[in-house]
Amino acid sequence: DPDTDEIAAELQQEVAQALGQVTLPSRENCGDCHFTGGGGDGVKHGDLDTSLVNPSRTLDVHMGTDGKNFTCTRCHTTVEHNIAGRIYTNPAVSTRKSLLEDDLAPKITCVSCHGSEPHKASDAKMNDHTDVVSCQACHIPEFARVNPTKMWWDWSKAGEFKDGKPYEEKGPFGKPVYKSIKGEFIWEKNVVPEYFWFNGSLSSVTADDVIDPTQIIKVNHPVGSKDDPEARIFPFKIHRGKQPYDKINKKLVAPLLSGKNGYWTTFDMNQAIALGNKTLGIEYSGEFDYVETTSAFPITHMVAPKENALSCNACHIRENSRLAGISQVYMPGRDKFSVVDTIGWGSVFAALIGVLLHGLGRFFIRNGKEE
Repeated sequence: DPDTDEIAAELQQEVAQALGQVTLPSRENCGDCHFTGGGGDGVKHGDLDTSLVNPSRTLDVHMGTDGKNFTCTRCHTTVEHNIAGRIYTNPAVSTRKSLLEDDLAPKITCVSCHGSEPHKASDAKMNDHTDVVSCQACHIPEFARVNPTKMWWDWSKAGEFKDGKPYEEKGPFGKPVYKSIKGEFIWEKNVVPEYFWFNGSLSSVTADDVIDPTQIIKVNHPVGSKDDPEARIFPFKIHRGKQPYDKINKKLVAPLLSGKNGYWTTFDMNQAIALGNKTLGIEYSGEFDYVETTSAFPITHMVAPKENALSCNACHIRENSRLAGISQVYMPGRDKFSVVDTIGWGSVFAALIGVLLHGLGRFFIRNGKEE
């Protein structure tokens, strides 16, 4: 009976809520997966780690327990288990409609709450940047500011033993820099992001795609350009490393790691690849090697207080500009355009000469009248 089922479901919901079994998720709930994804705290996302369970305002102005104290669901709104912000399958910036206009719009971009002109009149020049520069680019100067994040993972070094047994070696942050089951790692703190044009989508290389092993393989990479109206200059963590690939078919592979015959038991990478690829129905030639790869992770958390945001000189400077990699655009202070520079300096010198001649003329005329 549909009516009976509906009544039963409502009663179950009421009982569960009364017992406190059903509540909105906390930062810790979400962080159980997102803070420790990739096999450990801060391994994948440089802006997501356990320091955000109870962060200070200086670490994140939105989630800081001494600040706004937002939970994840304050921005990542959910309708029928569809969570706003899943940019790997759908562009997060499909619309720039503001919550200031429509409170039902998904709360996922900074513009949603702060509007397209977030700065006060005294800083109005900053508002001229919002059509090409993401808020995150200036307001997240570094990531991994409390806990370190893994920046390098080399699978080609895996499989070494000490005294005939697998071993682990820890580095300066108390994090493993070598594990027999996974290879060699490099961890960093207070990492300066890398910047790319980004429209909310990422390109991906799968096990079906043919690769060029003489090149660094971008397993995923931001999509966008200066000509894309939806693209903004956006900060990223670029995770680098080496992973196995099929030498003959020139494709990335999917080794089986855990289980009775997995790599972590046998330390036989060739067998692990054969089993993993077979499970997925992917052809394997039987020959493998290692290729250098990168993976891009958008940086959107750990938003610093406004007093710690980047200054103009961080980007508009000739040497060591943060945006040195953003080409095809002219950036005052960073770039040199000889014709414009010549005209500019010529105008400055002409003005100085004019002021000097005017001053000398007034001096001699005044002295002549006094005589």
